[in-house]
Amino acid sequence: MKQYQQLLRHILENGSRHEDRTGVGTISFFGYQNRYDLRETFPIVTTKRVPFRWIFEELAWFLSGDTNEKNLQARGVDIWAEWADEEHTKKFGRDVGDLGPIYGYLWRSFGGDYPEMNGFDQIKDLIEQIEKNPNSRRLIVSGWNPETAVKVDLPPCHTLFQFKVENEKILHCQLYQRSADAFLGVPFNISSYALLTAMIAHVCDLQVGEFVHTFGDLHIYLNHLEQVEELLKREPLPLPKLEFVNAENLKGLQGLLDFKYENLNLVGYQSHKKIAAPIAV
Repeated sequence: MKQYQQLLRHILENGSRHEDRTGVGTISFFGYQNRYDLRETFPIVTTKRVPFRWIFEELAWFLSGDTNEKNLQARGVDIWAEWADEEHTKKFGRDVGDLGPIYGYLWRSFGGDYPEMNGFDQIKDLIEQIEKNPNSRRLIVSGWNPETAVKVDLPPCHTLFQFKVENEKILHCQLYQRSADAFLGVPFNISSYALLTAMIAHVCDLQVGEFVHTFGDLHIYLNHLEQVEELLKREPLPLPKLEFVNAENLKGLQGLLDFKYENLNLVGYQSHKKIAAPIAV
């Protein structure tokens, strides 16, 4: 995927050195945007292997409103494990696995009394507004609550996404991401929001359009530089297509929540081999 190669090169060529909360240090660039047309191909990095099933399972976990990492582990996905151990949860008086009011809770119960699901269900409202008022400029889901951001170990990095329905037929999505780990996180973020856009378009009987990815602090960790250089030597491969399987009856909010990995078919995904890199916690 050439846009991803260009993003990495842009950081290396235009970014500056920064200290960060992890102590690792970064090369950081502020303010960047990529656009992906979802009508013909599905955006997923091909210059290293990206586990598409993990992307779906994490997204489904968010959409369910769940914030217990043990339940994500049960799906075979351990990408949140570093923030769910006793060292990180005891600071907030929570049990191991309880990540607090992160994405799932904010999406499905914004402003609620965690862990009670008594807040505002943004995903439910989004689906209703797309169906009832498709010309709205308020089709927004916020993942940033200043009051709860200090009550979790890792407050949301992808902080706000907005949908636009073009001519009551085509669904576009733009994400604002306040902080982005370009090597480990961004490949997941691109495909996750492209998938979310496609799923919401499907359950609302719309055609999928573009995914616009807007960044605040876009950075490469200093201990990822060798991996980035290796990736940039690789030639991007043709992008796959996303198809839905046995999904005709998946409509509305319940249809969105009922999606299973078996309903997805990523046709023709080819990639270079995996590149391992340490995560900065």
